[in-house]
Amino acid sequence: MTLCPNGHSSASTDYCDVCGTPMVAAAPVAPTPTMAMPTVSGSSEPITCPNCSFPNLPDALFCENCGYDFTTGSLPEPDPDGLGFGAPLTAPAPVPNAPAVVPVVAPVSSLDIEEGDLGKHEAAGDPGYVEAPAIEGQPTVEPAGAAEASEPAAAEPEAETGPVASPPAVSTIEGDSAWVAEVWVDPEWYAAQKSDDPLPSGGLPEIVVLKQSSLLVGRTSVSRDIHPQIECGTDSGVSRRHCQLNTDGQRWWVEDLQSSNGTFVGAAGEELPSVPIQPGQRREVHDGDRIFVGAWTRLVIRKALPGEA
Repeated sequence: MTLCPNGHSSASTDYCDVCGTPMVAAAPVAPTPTMAMPTVSGSSEPITCPNCSFPNLPDALFCENCGYDFTTGSLPEPDPDGLGFGAPLTAPAPVPNAPAVVPVVAPVSSLDIEEGDLGKHEAAGDPGYVEAPAIEGQPTVEPAGAAEASEPAAAEPEAETGPVASPPAVSTIEGDSAWVAEVWVDPEWYAAQKSDDPLPSGGLPEIVVLKQSSLLVGRTSVSRDIHPQIECGTDSGVSRRHCQLNTDGQRWWVEDLQSSNGTFVGAAGEELPSVPIQPGQRREVHDGDRIFVGAWTRLVIRKALPGEA
């Protein structure tokens, strides 16, 4: 193609095909350069999140650390409950200055201080001794010599009245009342999700005995110290902290923890659910109901058969 003096593109070199103007020596029209789009598929390099710099899988749609959307480039919404992903970890608030304590020669525990010792400090007129105000409902400490032999035994219940951090109770139900979770690879759910990840072989379901009143469903992350009780293996569609199972010993509930792909619940025999449950709201799960997470994982909560628990 050549360019005529009037700016028209013409295939003829003697006269312009558009206006008929005689052609003069003109440089051919250079082709418009095209921009090469970066190819994403097939790349083996990890995707670095522009929001938190966390390395992700090459074909990941969301950042596993903060939930950044690689497709739309939008940041994750703030988490009102502090349970979602990407929430920055903040240090605990500093403890306010504690009041002055009685100076001691050697560190001793509160259980080792007998009431006789308290009386000695008071009788000697120790300047560092401060009498604590009496608390209603608690027995007062008598002076030294009032009851030296019988009072130390009564001091132990006073120590128990303070806040004591105890580990959460783990309820184990044996026999016919125990519950289990079946972890399946569901081909129908995989086909509905249209995931790019290859579907693993199905095989037999994994049976997980539900021994605790609260169990985390997700994928293990050693760097973030996340160790779920129900591990979903290689299903990259499952978030590290995806959902939570809770029970009162008779009924079960599931709660979505602001997961990237949502948590779906459906009754046995019905069609696949298409609407996820609301994050942060508990949904009751009946015996035999199906819970779908990720690209192919299906959980079934049911009562244990003889020999399973």
